[in-house]
Amino acid sequence: MNTGHDTKTLNTLIETVIDSADGYTAAAKAADGSQFTPIFNRRGEERRRLTLQLQDEVRSLGGTPEDDGTLLAGAHRMFLNLRNSMSSDDVTIIDQVEAGEDHIKHKFEDALADGDVSQPVQLVIEQAYALIKEGHDEIRDLKHSLHAQR
Repeated sequence: MNTGHDTKTLNTLIETVIDSADGYTAAAKAADGSQFTPIFNRRGEERRRLTLQLQDEVRSLGGTPEDDGTLLAGAHRMFLNLRNSMSSDDVTIIDQVEAGEDHIKHKFEDALADGDVSQPVQLVIEQAYALIKEGHDEIRDLKHSLHAQR
């Protein structure tokens, strides 16, 4: 078993999940008082718990888990756009959050397609992906609903 590859794969996902949690925090601030603030807070907390689970898995492999996101991650860049946006209406915020959700979903799909991760780590990624996909789908549905109302 190649624990080095497993650790690297999980650490890449950890960075992305941290960026996502940070993004939800930024979205909650930008949407302060909005009907979507509780959703952003809930999903952000969910992503923080997932980060801890993935970090525990890296430790169990004998590795050192990432404890910070990366400024280069696409999800983080998308969420930073919230701060720079002249408009922080619900539709703009949901659009940016959904772009971040697309990014994290693709990162997990890429990890799932990686034939070099061990079977136990594959199962960890599959379980985490189910949570990621649920969040993605919720935000996607919100986005479609908001755009249909326009």
